[in-house]
Amino acid sequence: MAVHLGAMHLSGALLLLTFLVPPGWVLDAYGAAPADDPTADVPPVMILLGALFGCVAFHVVVQIPSGLLGSWLGTRGGVLVGYPVAVAVAGALTLVFLWGVVEVADAAELASLWLDYMARGAWGLAGYIGLTSALWPRPARPFHDVEG
Repeated sequence: MAVHLGAMHLSGALLLLTFLVPPGWVLDAYGAAPADDPTADVPPVMILLGALFGCVAFHVVVQIPSGLLGSWLGTRGGVLVGYPVAVAVAGALTLVFLWGVVEVADAAELASLWLDYMARGAWGLAGYIGLTSALWPRPARPFHDVEG
């Protein structure tokens, strides 16, 4: 349990670090109106809070379930099985999250957001799977002689 909690925190920290390079939609929204414009629809701090909320929501809805599944499969098949499966599950969950929950209808915007979140999430998943595979021992497999 402690290994998974540590891996969840590591993956969340790595995801948060990727937001030091802001997503394109944040830059577009932040530059849409000057900071001193009283007619601006959204204050700049709300844009940053929206990015932070997007980071936390992605971590909880996509990254943690994908990491759990990937680490579970990794204990049976190794990192080379666990990580690709975790990324594939994260891709599907990200698509469902953006299309179904956030309700992004435009295909170009959906593809752009999906690629952005997947590029950021892949780093966090690498940390999650890497930490759990390093700290969680794989079950011993019996040795079989090969006849030949």
